[in-house]
Amino acid sequence: MPSFDVVSRVDMQELDNAVNQAKKEISTRFDFRGSKTKIDLDRKENKIVVLTEDDMKLRAIRDLLLSKAVRRSIDPKALVFGNPERAAGDMLRQTVTVTNGIDTDTARRVVKVVKDTGLKVQAAIQGDEVRVSGKQRDDLQAAIAALKAADLGIPLQFVNYRE
Repeated sequence: MPSFDVVSRVDMQELDNAVNQAKKEISTRFDFRGSKTKIDLDRKENKIVVLTEDDMKLRAIRDLLLSKAVRRSIDPKALVFGNPERAAGDMLRQTVTVTNGIDTDTARRVVKVVKDTGLKVQAAIQGDEVRVSGKQRDDLQAAIAALKAADLGIPLQFVNYRE
């Protein structure tokens, strides 16, 4: 029976490259000259920690990170910016969470979108991904189109297409 998997993954190597490019640009930009700005990627916890002096620099870093991520084919929906908080030494810290995998609530919404199409396909939640299977390829392609049209708040990829 033909099937495919709906996943939400971020290539951590590409994200690492984007963070390194942002660090490099910050070191050369005039508006960051003499600042104590730091960006660190924690691969184990899927987080980026930004530390800087003021709100203006924080917004500039956010725009810079998003632009570098987009150039590296990382969907901006995968980066969830937290609220800035005060840190030691009159600094601001912002944590950026990297969305990797589909949580159970979003997986249920994916299943609901697939079922609401009225197609003859089945959707099953399997850990942090959703498998959609059906007898006809056209139905599977219509399910992919419906999922692309639905805004679920996270980037979705369609992998493991089997016939």
